[in-house]
Amino acid sequence: MPDYARRRSRLLRLANRLSLVAEYTGRAVAWLALLLVAVVCYDVAMRYVFHSGSIALQELAWHLYALLFLLGAAYTLKYDGHVRVDIVYQRLVPHTRAWIDLLGALLFLLPLCVLIVWTSVPFAYQAFVYGEGSPDVGGLPYRYVLKSAIPLGFALLALEGVAQAARALAALSERRG
Repeated sequence: MPDYARRRSRLLRLANRLSLVAEYTGRAVAWLALLLVAVVCYDVAMRYVFHSGSIALQELAWHLYALLFLLGAAYTLKYDGHVRVDIVYQRLVPHTRAWIDLLGALLFLLPLCVLIVWTSVPFAYQAFVYGEGSPDVGGLPYRYVLKSAIPLGFALLALEGVAQAARALAALSERRG
């Protein structure tokens, strides 16, 4: 097996292993969408039918939405679900698309993820130390759990960004072979 083929094979194995994290996390987090729908429907019924609202239910809905968004971002990246200018991208040759994917991951996605993880860890830690909860009477306690999803979500996104970069490198090495 030529050297470029071995390197390509290793890159693809690495990418596939890293993507397993996004796959399993995304599948688990997807169930939060059903829970979110149930919570919102219950809250709406309680408010408009029984005239009994709940701050805790409203907060639970946005907590579930935030968790779904933060922890599902890597899964969305894995399946190319994030917004991009597809009109141009899809018309490009695979080699050029691989370069765009590689440079996009290395110059934009990974630095942004590192910055957000770097700045959000102290933010989440401080919320944990103070036992931060909702400032509203009847709101949910343990807001630090939600805040800890910020660095976790962006760390997962960074892992999938590394997997995307590895796939792009493998595609570029394929052209040389």
